[in-house]
Amino acid sequence: MRRPLTTYLPDWTRDWLEIIVPGLQILLILLVAWVLQYLLRRLVNRLSDHYQLPRELTVPLKGFLRWTIMTAAMLLVLERMGVSATVLWTAFTGFATVGAVAFFAAWSVLSNLFCAFLIFTVRPFRLGDTIEVLDTAEKPGARGRVVDINLLYTTLEDSDAEHVSTLLQIPNSLIFQRVVRRWKGGQPLSTAVPKAL
Repeated sequence: MRRPLTTYLPDWTRDWLEIIVPGLQILLILLVAWVLQYLLRRLVNRLSDHYQLPRELTVPLKGFLRWTIMTAAMLLVLERMGVSATVLWTAFTGFATVGAVAFFAAWSVLSNLFCAFLIFTVRPFRLGDTIEVLDTAEKPGARGRVVDINLLYTTLEDSDAEHVSTLLQIPNSLIFQRVVRRWKGGQPLSTAVPKAL
């Protein structure tokens, strides 16, 4: 009959096994998470270089992968430390309920975030392009060169002669509610718009 491995160890080590084994398991979980994150980041970089994906798409993707792996590793570490799955599930559903309420309370901010995601993926314009956001097709609107696109605003450098070097911040959701004229590559407006005879 086989004897357990602990019978071969000195008496003083038996008490420490309850600490050492979970500690080694936690270190292994963290190491695997770090290696997985490193490999996925390299994979995204290679795909980005090969398919020439825009940086605006790859940076959020790498952040999403990093946070997903970190969250999964944290849950596994908590499970190894003795936190039950029922407690984790109860906490998750409670946070999800609060998140749903906060979602409806912050709808305008979230719509800007979603529209930023669409701008990064659909790319109706790019950094350096000159755009004009019109109320209607007949009325002039905000016009300028795109200098920044972040999660809430698209920032334009105003091209109006009397407002030189003024920055306009347009909410991303407004861009999808209006007509947008685009001049690729920041072409000067004086040559982009035909002059009346």
